[in-house]
Amino acid sequence: MTLQKTTVSHTGALPTLPYYLYTDPRILELEKEKIFSKAWNYVGHTSQVAKPGDYFTCEAAGEPIIVVRDQDGTLRAFYNVCPHRATKLEKEAAGHKKILQCSYHGWTFQLNGQLHKAPNFKESDDFCSGAHCLKSVRVETQASLIFVNLDENAAPLAETYADFFEDIGQFGFLGKLKKHEVKQRIIKCNWKAFIDNFLECDHCPIAHPGFVATLDMSKYNIINGPYCNIQGSSVKQSRSDYDDAEVKEGRFYWIWPNVMYTVYPGPGNLSTIQMFPVDHETTLGVYTVFLEGDEPTEKQKELLAFTDQVRKEDVEIVELEQIGFKSRAFSQGICSPTEHGVHHFAQLVREALDL
Repeated sequence: MTLQKTTVSHTGALPTLPYYLYTDPRILELEKEKIFSKAWNYVGHTSQVAKPGDYFTCEAAGEPIIVVRDQDGTLRAFYNVCPHRATKLEKEAAGHKKILQCSYHGWTFQLNGQLHKAPNFKESDDFCSGAHCLKSVRVETQASLIFVNLDENAAPLAETYADFFEDIGQFGFLGKLKKHEVKQRIIKCNWKAFIDNFLECDHCPIAHPGFVATLDMSKYNIINGPYCNIQGSSVKQSRSDYDDAEVKEGRFYWIWPNVMYTVYPGPGNLSTIQMFPVDHETTLGVYTVFLEGDEPTEKQKELLAFTDQVRKEDVEIVELEQIGFKSRAFSQGICSPTEHGVHHFAQLVREALDL
């Protein structure tokens, strides 16, 4: 998929999602069941589990998950829950272990999920023979990115986001990157409001002066895939300071339902933006930056400052929007022809929730 042509699915004004979908707490419960528990959830980068014994913990659709590289090099994911009494198994965010141990009764598990020892069942013959192992979760990787899915019947990862992986695969440095920093922000908006904002750039000339001073907005394009959105443009010709940059364009991706990836002009880089609903009008934004090398260079520091400024500008916008969602003035808005990404996302939400 290229960005040579913008896909516009309509020429007039089409309605947005009804605003009650952004303000009704009952809707979020539906979304957890019908959207997040059935989707591929991005959880990390392969550099985080490079060696046997490396692991990290995360959440997917509200479920605690542990991702681990087992002794034979296989990447595995499990519910981070002990089968004995439901205790959260691993408490640390990441680390390296030869065996996993529950802090409650001392049950231990091999890195392939098999029960190793159950101290309070040591008198029971064959208790550790395999009936009480960790419950596995589907895990797949593509382009050095790790995803899990709670739905055993979901289509394969590569098939679901084929357009996204085809396009982001052009960046050969993805496998060389390491996690550099993670920042979290509590955002006073519904999670869908942030996605809507990401899926159009009509607001960019007003809200993001630094962004439009860098990228050629006359060439900016937005393309919808079945479960993704791809945006981008090249650096302005007048920006000679990017002549020697490894990346000379901006590329911005969204994949269903709540994850965004950005590749900014400059040294090789990838940022992930995850929007986790806390409640119907509060979202936890998790921003992770992946860079090459161990210590940031001056160019990388400039890049980090640039991306952080764009994020702050977006947060201010969506929080103002959430205030308006609760007003009686309007029940929904409209999408312009250049906001076809927003309209596409709305259609996916309607389909998932049977609206």
